[in-house]
Amino acid sequence: MPASLPASVDYLVIGAGVHGLSTARSLAERGEEVLVIDKSSIAAGASGIACGVVRNNYYQPAMAELMAACVEMWEAEAEALNYHSSGYIALGPESQRGDLEEVFERQQRIGYDSELHTGEADVMAHMKTLYPDWRAPGLTVCLHEHVGGFAFNKESMHGLADLGRAAGASIIEGVEVTGFVRDGSGAVTSVQTSSGEIAIGKEVVVAVGPWIAGMWEMLELPDRLDVRQPDGSLTEDLPMWTYWYLQEGELDLPPETLDTAAGKPSPVLHVDSDAPLHADDGTLITDEPWGVYFKPDRTSVQGGAAPIQLGTEFEVDPYPTGTVNDDFGQMWSSSLSHCMERFEGTSSKFINTRSGGVGAFTVDNFPVFDRMAPNVFIAADSNHGYKMLAVGREIASVLVGEHSTLLAPFSYQRFEAGDLHPVSNSPYPWS
Repeated sequence: MPASLPASVDYLVIGAGVHGLSTARSLAERGEEVLVIDKSSIAAGASGIACGVVRNNYYQPAMAELMAACVEMWEAEAEALNYHSSGYIALGPESQRGDLEEVFERQQRIGYDSELHTGEADVMAHMKTLYPDWRAPGLTVCLHEHVGGFAFNKESMHGLADLGRAAGASIIEGVEVTGFVRDGSGAVTSVQTSSGEIAIGKEVVVAVGPWIAGMWEMLELPDRLDVRQPDGSLTEDLPMWTYWYLQEGELDLPPETLDTAAGKPSPVLHVDSDAPLHADDGTLITDEPWGVYFKPDRTSVQGGAAPIQLGTEFEVDPYPTGTVNDDFGQMWSSSLSHCMERFEGTSSKFINTRSGGVGAFTVDNFPVFDRMAPNVFIAADSNHGYKMLAVGREIASVLVGEHSTLLAPFSYQRFEAGDLHPVSNSPYPWS
């Protein structure tokens, strides 16, 4: 049974994932009274089965600046958050070169530690210094971030919860929100839950990941909207939310299989390629552009690719246990073999594990971090969430009356104003 709810609280945070827990911690560190509730448990949703990658490879300037702050926080509290600062490497063919060069230039301007290699020979040489058996052809750009890496997701979320409790935040699991009571201005005066009603002294923060559409509806916010494009034209009647499922899995191989030539844990690797992909027996898997990422995990090598679009409506209760297309295991293991000889013949080691999860993407696929009612702040991360550790700190600063330059570009008003984020030139949808 969940613990008893208090009759009232100044700040109520709904959702015990990365945004809810980090917001609560930051508010508590400022001396504020804050309670986190979750209808299930800490890290029960998307934050608990995320791939755990932490990186700053973003084409959009606002995303890059926010992610730099997030990586800095992961690096500063690595031990408490089960974080491993191994770095991140993005590789691509000529079609990715311009984008990655721009990303690198922005990273250099903000002092982000990275290096760029261009030209197939230079890229191959750099990768062979790390992995002598590297063999992926046709890659002409490599962005190597020396910070970033990966975290063990459930452990990191429980570590974040412990930091919040130590600062004075309360967390109650097993409490589901069933409604909002609002006054004439639209402000929430109390929140109805499965364990009773709780009065709100100051603010409500909604940070529920892929469950956002349900909360959005409870708050009577529009499920469709018109979007002003940067050129002034209007795109009408677009769905606010679209659901995607990220395919991921593991190879039943020791994580040290991916170690570098220096015997160190591997950086996270992301490869986009336009080279034909073959299975180890020579069978053609695809001659279309493809992309994968992979990293060491607790006891295996983990990674994923190929998000599946699920549509504008999706039932997230019960939360999906995770599955992939029938041919994904061979595609993913073959892509690793395409890159490194050490993975040749490992397709039989593929494990379809509970990972990836469902994401609720906004109309432009970027987050909305904004106050959507007089005292309701929404963190809708558009599936960028797990790595965005600094968002909660920034939300807390906004709630106490400060301005966040990092969150300002992610206001809901951008859709009406046409102040949209620039779109990458990449042919790969995940870019």
